[in-house]
Amino acid sequence: MCAGVGVHSGSHVRMVLSPAPVDTGIVFVRSDVRGVPSNSIAAHADSVSETRNCTTIRNASGVELATIEHLMSACAGLGIDNLIVEVDGPEVPILDGSSAQFVQVLLNAGVKQQVAPRQVIRILEPIEVRMGAKSAALLPSEGYDGLDMDVTIRFADPAIGTQRRRVHLSPETFLTEIADARTFGFLADVETMRAAGLGLGASMANAVVVDSGRVVNPEGLRFDDEFVRHKMLDAVGDLSLAGAPICGRFVADQPGHALNARLVRALLDTPEAWCWENGEAPETVREAQPALAAAVR
Repeated sequence: MCAGVGVHSGSHVRMVLSPAPVDTGIVFVRSDVRGVPSNSIAAHADSVSETRNCTTIRNASGVELATIEHLMSACAGLGIDNLIVEVDGPEVPILDGSSAQFVQVLLNAGVKQQVAPRQVIRILEPIEVRMGAKSAALLPSEGYDGLDMDVTIRFADPAIGTQRRRVHLSPETFLTEIADARTFGFLADVETMRAAGLGLGASMANAVVVDSGRVVNPEGLRFDDEFVRHKMLDAVGDLSLAGAPICGRFVADQPGHALNARLVRALLDTPEAWCWENGEAPETVREAQPALAAAVR
């Protein structure tokens, strides 16, 4: 169990993680919602209802849950396929704004390898989406049996500028290069966001704050390129909503939740561009665990 504030709602939220049988997937349960046909929401692209500032999912009963991407990223990064997540509020707690504390909770609970073949999505043909100057693509693998990520971001503020990073995703690289990267925002946007009912729980305890070319947080950055690393973190979580790990290359220029969701939708709507394949069990969490000290601060 863990608890914290919702970054957008400002609500105090408690979350309980429980093991689930094979082929359950990641399922969220709004334990605070009663009197509806179902308060369970599958973590799948078919459930995505909103992608402004975070990824929100909704079920057929209209029950919603926001800001699932950092927990989904932790699950995908560690190779966790089946999990029940009970949440007693409108969004997943933001904790420190990264996936690191979710990773710590999962590893402290222990991760069990289940006796069943792991299904993966093998990319056979390019799939690309665009939103203005932003683009994202899934391409066939170049010899790497997993997800190869190549992400570029571009911001006018010189505190961020243009950053690019490439990572071969595995539990170890997720822990050492991605999990600890925090979400970020601009001080100039705070009033506008709060007037729109967003960012009510945001603070320097759970986000990197940028103002006119400088990072406001007294402790500074965790990585020189923490901003692009966090965009990779978000993408890992958003891409996991395809319903299975992806084997291929993810190449993105200025990705965000809306673009990531559009790419996953295009993937699922283009079945001739990919195939199901039995994947090898991921590197065990025990093997990756020495990297935890570097990832969780």
